[in-house]
Amino acid sequence: MLQRSPLFRGLAPATLERVAALATQRHYREGEIVCSQGEPGDALFAVVTGRIRISTGAADGREIFLNIMEPGDTFGEIALLDGGTRTATAVAMSACELVSLRREHLFSLLEKEPRVALELLRLCGERLRWTSGLLEDAALLDVPARLAKRLLSLAQLHGERGAGGATLRISQEDLASFLGVTRQAVNQQLQAWKAKGWIALGRGAITVRDARALRASAQGG
Repeated sequence: MLQRSPLFRGLAPATLERVAALATQRHYREGEIVCSQGEPGDALFAVVTGRIRISTGAADGREIFLNIMEPGDTFGEIALLDGGTRTATAVAMSACELVSLRREHLFSLLEKEPRVALELLRLCGERLRWTSGLLEDAALLDVPARLAKRLLSLAQLHGERGAGGATLRISQEDLASFLGVTRQAVNQQLQAWKAKGWIALGRGAITVRDARALRASAQGG
């Protein structure tokens, strides 16, 4: 897993062995909380198997779905770096295997391996751009454009490619949480796109059939 992770790949085999010796391996059941928003952040997590849902709570009590972490992805870096509390909650979407690296162990590694520090900075920048993009979309785009943009992004990152298009395994409720809107609003728009042949709907799945049409919708066309 360390060799696959962008954060650690490229390290010498002996260094990888030392990192692996310091890491803690844990298994989580579907629906189990890995870490909660507001709690102390003292470890960095990396996904070995399964998928992790990253979300945050809105002021009105709603849950906002931020991202999905898959094998090779790392999360929990923000609180780890500044010593503050967790900025989001991580929940297992399926049975998962994770490894974690405690703050003191990671900082010791960063002192000896500048390349890891640079990669960690890149990762933080990537997450900041992702969050800024969500805020910008919420402020400037209507629901159909936001939905089209998010559906295309998720399908590209997590979709299963097939002859009929890219199939994304996600519920309409989760998709609504991604956008901070109601499930009814998401369902109405998806049904309209289904009628046009742009997408196909299955049980807990959405297949993107006409990415070009969705891209035009995302741009307000």
